[in-house]
Amino acid sequence: MTYAHDLWEVAAYSHGVLTVSEAISVGVPAVEVRKLAYRGTLRSYGNGVYVHHGVPLTRFTQFAIAVALAGKGGFLWGDAVFSLLELGDFNPRSIRVATRRRVRRKLPQWMQLTDCVDIVETDITEYCNLPSTSVNEALTDVFPQLPNEKWLALVHECYRKDFVTAKELKAKEVLYERGRSSQKHCST
Repeated sequence: MTYAHDLWEVAAYSHGVLTVSEAISVGVPAVEVRKLAYRGTLRSYGNGVYVHHGVPLTRFTQFAIAVALAGKGGFLWGDAVFSLLELGDFNPRSIRVATRRRVRRKLPQWMQLTDCVDIVETDITEYCNLPSTSVNEALTDVFPQLPNEKWLALVHECYRKDFVTAKELKAKEVLYERGRSSQKHCST
């Protein structure tokens, strides 16, 4: 098999996206990755992240690029999780990606990177082969950003589609009641 085919197999698993470290792990030297990018087989997004032109793009490709650009340990969080899963009514200007370590590289304007050292490993899962915070954690993250009724509707939609359990639903309803009562208290 050729290097291009080996990289196609890697990229096909991750929505067309691959990194130099993934290429090296399947036996493709970094110099060959750069050659394939020069020849047009791959498109470089910088920082060792490429998209393979032989793999059809999906609606998840942009999310996969953002996670890859964040580097090892990057994951989707907040409204990006809901956009990925098509839950609620979200159309964010940027894809929110978090990492538990500091990243100093220059990133595109269409992504927002945050250091989240307080996220524990159990709150990170995978949706569509992309690391993300759990929907339950993402609901907590977006609670301050949304009007209470819209947030509660999102919670119930997540429950109907089996992204949160009945126990998590009850906990979110308690959070909603606290948030609603604190808003009433502040407005008087």
